[in-house]
Amino acid sequence: MSSNDEGLTGSSRVTVFAMFGTVFGYATHHLDERRIGDVAVVGPLTPGVEWGRLWQMARNCERTTAGEKELARWVLAQATRAFVCGSDRIAQLQKGEWKLKPGGRHVRFDTTYANRDQLWTGNLTVEGLTPDQVAERPAFYSV
Repeated sequence: MSSNDEGLTGSSRVTVFAMFGTVFGYATHHLDERRIGDVAVVGPLTPGVEWGRLWQMARNCERTTAGEKELARWVLAQATRAFVCGSDRIAQLQKGEWKLKPGGRHVRFDTTYANRDQLWTGNLTVEGLTPDQVAERPAFYSV
């Protein structure tokens, strides 16, 4: 895996899930050889949706005075719920190849949250997914 000004690439478990009609990917990234998955990587997979939409959802669903770390915890909670409970899960890849494009937002938690120390968000691509898997879904409600 590599991290640089050109983005981040990896090969790890990937959960693909829908939230408010948009399809997102949730992967893990390791910062060192211990491979403890200390970074959560979350981003939209639906064509035409930018990473800022994820933070807009968090802002609309969290309390109005929530800070960046609280919003990041909301994002990670949604991704973790999809992984653990299967809620709105579309696919679960045990070893998915993914790429987080340059830009996005990185948040370091004060303490480990949902087994992660950091959340990195941005525009994400995952190899091997079909257009139907990443297409926008009808949402019962929107934010």
